[in-house]
Amino acid sequence: MIAEGTYRFLTIATDAGIATVTLTRAEKRNALSLEVMRELIAAFGAIGTDRSVHAVILRGEGPAFSAGHDLREMLDRRVEAYREIFDTCVELMTGIQRIPQPVIAEVAGIATAAGCQLVASCDLAVAASTARFATPGVKIGLFCSTPMVALSRAIGRKRSLEMLLTGEFIDARTAADWGLVNRVVAPDELAATVRALAAKIAGAASYVVGLGKAAFYAQLELDQSAAYAYAKEIMSMNALAADAQEGMRAFIERREPHWHT
Repeated sequence: MIAEGTYRFLTIATDAGIATVTLTRAEKRNALSLEVMRELIAAFGAIGTDRSVHAVILRGEGPAFSAGHDLREMLDRRVEAYREIFDTCVELMTGIQRIPQPVIAEVAGIATAAGCQLVASCDLAVAASTARFATPGVKIGLFCSTPMVALSRAIGRKRSLEMLLTGEFIDARTAADWGLVNRVVAPDELAATVRALAAKIAGAASYVVGLGKAAFYAQLELDQSAAYAYAKEIMSMNALAADAQEGMRAFIERREPHWHT
């Protein structure tokens, strides 16, 4: 089970198969200090092993989803310290994609630098119309190289390079057009929209969703022939699963399925 009350900079609440992870460092614009990143890694790790959780919402209190790395931790350090920060960042971003439950970013405010990377690393994202996104490291002499990895995979080469090279903000509508977020809604509709999306995902068989999420990320790096070879094997094994047999039988019998997971 998830230890809901053991974190300093975030909270976790679970209800109806949905875990909501909230960054609570609002006074620091939810900056991703080492401690914050480690807490997130621990939280997602615990969620990933909790079979009662079928979907996850990630949100931030205050005016920022996350403003990225805590620059106070990055002054006058040795290279080993910087490697530790960015190793931890990579562990966080890849860990979000490694857990079986889909993670939805609920973006009410700004998401910059590693905060923008966090949005791009989530499986889905919904933004309020007031949200804005940027990778402004170039403006302070620190190119957003690790955010670049997630961003370029989410929105492509030309658009990500425009964000990386200029450091300028894009608005929520542009983020949706470019594929950084799935949809944009009015600020007062954001929480309900994200919750409804999470509930829709949570209503599916969790084994099948987890299998599909893992397969999605695995096939992304393969060429088409290898991707099909991999996907057909995954789908063959999926077809053997009790939930797949139940789902197909329920469809044929025109009834609601009763999932095993």
